[in-house]
Amino acid sequence: MRTLPVVLAVAAGSVAAPALAADLTVTVEVPTVRTAAYHRPYVAIWIEQPDQTAVRTIALWYEAGETARGDGDGAQYLKDIRTWWRKGGRAMTVPISGVSGPTRAPGRQTVTVPGARLATLPAGQYNVVVEAAREQGGRELVRVPFTWGGAASSGSAAGTSELGAVRVAVTR
Repeated sequence: MRTLPVVLAVAAGSVAAPALAADLTVTVEVPTVRTAAYHRPYVAIWIEQPDQTAVRTIALWYEAGETARGDGDGAQYLKDIRTWWRKGGRAMTVPISGVSGPTRAPGRQTVTVPGARLATLPAGQYNVVVEAAREQGGRELVRVPFTWGGAASSGSAAGTSELGAVRVAVTR
């Protein structure tokens, strides 16, 4: 009698383990922009369904607190990341623990989301969306499709001005 609950618990654990064991890694190239007045971009990275419904913000890089120029709180400029802002950013209270961080310098930047943080994400097709907006610069959005809950997968896309290569990998 006691072996049945143990067997069921082990079987249930083995079914849930693959989804929890997967990590989502997003690598973003922030290009070097040659201009006299360069400002690091504000960047939002989120997961959305194929119909472009936002599911979860996984990273937000902005100038938290008083800006270096002394023109107030950097959060007031988050609305310049327009698509993210309209899809749910305006409803969030920043800073977001485990998600918010400072702006990043040009170069390769990596965000890894442990599978435990995405345990409630149902298996299926999704997009990672990276949007960048820069003061006295442009705004750009890149979508990379990926599959969650199956085998390991990867994908990539590239921006043309404010973003370089964006790579997404689901690893086991």
